[in-house]
Amino acid sequence: MKQYMKTALLSAILCTLLASCGEDFLFKAPQGSIDSDALANAQGVELLVVDAYATLTGPEHQWGSSIFNWTFGGMYGGDANKGSDNNDQSVLNSMETYTLLSTNSYLNEKWTWVYRGSKRVAQGLTMAEAAGDISDALKTTRTGELYFLRTLFYFEGVKVFGPYIPYVNETQHAEDNNPKVKNDKDIYADILADADKAIANLPDKPDAPGRAYKWAAKALKAKILMQKGDLAAAKPLLKDVIDNGSTATGKKYALASDLTDNWDSFRDNTSPESIFEIQFSSDGNNNGNMGMSLCYPHNTGAPGGCCGFYQPSYELANSFKVDANGLPFLNNEYRSSKSISEDDTQAIDPRLDFTMGRTGIPYKDYGPSLDGWIRDKNNGGVFLPKKHVFSKAEADAGLGRGNMSGGWAPGSAMNIQYLSVRDAMLLYAECLANDGELSAAMEIVNKIRTRAGGEVNFLKGDDGQVVANYKVSTYPASHAAFSDKATCVKAVRMERKLELAMEGSRWFDLTRWGGDYMAQQLSDYIDYEKQFIGKFAGASKLPASKVVFPVPQTQIDMMGNDESGQPYLKQDAAW
Repeated sequence: MKQYMKTALLSAILCTLLASCGEDFLFKAPQGSIDSDALANAQGVELLVVDAYATLTGPEHQWGSSIFNWTFGGMYGGDANKGSDNNDQSVLNSMETYTLLSTNSYLNEKWTWVYRGSKRVAQGLTMAEAAGDISDALKTTRTGELYFLRTLFYFEGVKVFGPYIPYVNETQHAEDNNPKVKNDKDIYADILADADKAIANLPDKPDAPGRAYKWAAKALKAKILMQKGDLAAAKPLLKDVIDNGSTATGKKYALASDLTDNWDSFRDNTSPESIFEIQFSSDGNNNGNMGMSLCYPHNTGAPGGCCGFYQPSYELANSFKVDANGLPFLNNEYRSSKSISEDDTQAIDPRLDFTMGRTGIPYKDYGPSLDGWIRDKNNGGVFLPKKHVFSKAEADAGLGRGNMSGGWAPGSAMNIQYLSVRDAMLLYAECLANDGELSAAMEIVNKIRTRAGGEVNFLKGDDGQVVANYKVSTYPASHAAFSDKATCVKAVRMERKLELAMEGSRWFDLTRWGGDYMAQQLSDYIDYEKQFIGKFAGASKLPASKVVFPVPQTQIDMMGNDESGQPYLKQDAAW
C-alpha cells in the first residue's frame, strides 16, 4: 500500500478540486478543476479510494487529528503529560490539566479530520457506482474498503466526541458540499451498518498490505461494540478474529515473541499480531507520521531532535513496578513506595523500558538515554516516549529523520498498528471476565505476560547483562483473580494499561469502563502526579459526566441555525 501513498497528493488535489465545484459556471468547467465524469471510471475510483486512505496520513495532517490520539487518548487519559515547555503549543496546557474549553483548536482539528474522511469516502462510493468499466469483483472490494474507512473515521469521531455527532452519507455529501446535518441522534447504528457492509464486501486477504480486508473489518466492528458497551455482541467476533484470523500477508494471528516486531520500520506489515496498520513512508511527501512529529526527544543528538512532547507520566511509569512474585500491584500499592526515578533497584516489568526512556538506560540502539534529551523536567518530568521513535538503524537507512515532516520536524516510516492481536486478546479477556469465565480470562492475561517475560524483551548493556531488575510472572491458579470477578477485572484492566501504554488508548478505555471509574482514576492520577510536577496542583477534577469531549465551538458557529432558529449542532449537556 505504501506505493499507493505516492499518488495520494495528486488524488487529494483532484478530490479537493472536485469538491469545490458548485453550480455550472457559464456551462464550462473552470480551468484547474476536474469534471465528475472524468473520475467515473475504474482509474478514477482507484484514485479516490487511495485518496480516502491518504486521509489517515495525509500532508494536511495536524497534531490534533493524529490517528495515534496522543492528545485525546494518551495525554488526557494520564499515560503522559504534554511535556515540552509551558509556552510551546500552550493550547494543550488546558487539556492536560483538565480545564479544556470547547474553543480548543485541537478539537476542531479532530472534527474536521473525521468529516474530511467521510467526504472522501462519499466521493469514492459515488464514482464507483457511476463507473461503467470497473469489474464487479473490483467494485465490491473497493467499496468494501471505503465502507471500512468510513467506519474508522466515524469511530474516531465517536471515541472523542461521543455518538451524538452528525452522520453524513454519500447522498447527502453529493447533494451539498457542506450538508447541514444535526447531531440529535446516536450514530452507532450507522457506523455498525457500514462495518457490516465492509465485512460482507472485503476479501479474507487484501491485494496489498495496508488495504482493508475482512478480518480487519471484523476486529474494527468488535472494537466499536466494546466502546459502545455491548460486550455480548463483541465477544463472538473477537473469538472468531483471534481463533481464525490471519494478517494482511496471510500469517495466522498470534503474539510476536519480540515486542519490537510491532514497532520497527524494518518489520512493517510482518508481525503476526498486526491486524490493520496505518502505512507511513519516507517518500518525501510528508507521509512520515506528521501527527506525531512533536513527540520525540529534544535537542541536538537526541533521536528525532524535536520537540519534547508526550512525556510518560510518573503514574504510568510506576505502574510497571511488580511485587515479590513478579505480579502487578492491583490496588495502587506502587504509589506508596519511592518512584522508580528515585530508586531504580525496584523490581519492574520489562515493558517499562520498552515503553519509555529512562536516563542511563539504553534507548533503542542510541546508547544510554541522556538527561539532555528532556526539554524541561519541571514541565514534563524525567521520562521519554519510545515506542514510536525510530531507531538509529532506521535513521541510517533513511526511514526516519529530524526534518521529515514539513521540512523541520521529525518523521518516521514506521507503521502504526491501529488494530492489533494484543488489543483484541485483552478485549476478549474483558468479555470473559464480564461473563464470569475467570480462568479463561486469566489464561489470556498470562499469555500476554509470558510474552513480556521473554528474554528477548529484557534490555541489556554492552556487557550483555540486563540493565534493570526485571521480573515478570504469570498469575498462579491460586490467585484471587481466578476466583473473584472483581479481582479478575482489575487484573485485565491493569494488563491493558501496561501492554497498551503510550499507544493512545487509555482515555477511551477509562470512559467505556464508566464515568465514575474514569473520574476516580483521573482524580487519583492528578493527586499522584502533582507530587512530581507542580502544574498538576492546579488541575481540575473531571466529573463523571464528562466522558466525551465538547463539540468544537467553531463547528457550532459555522453550521449556524436551522429555519426555526435552533442550532444544527448542540453542545453535550456536560459541557
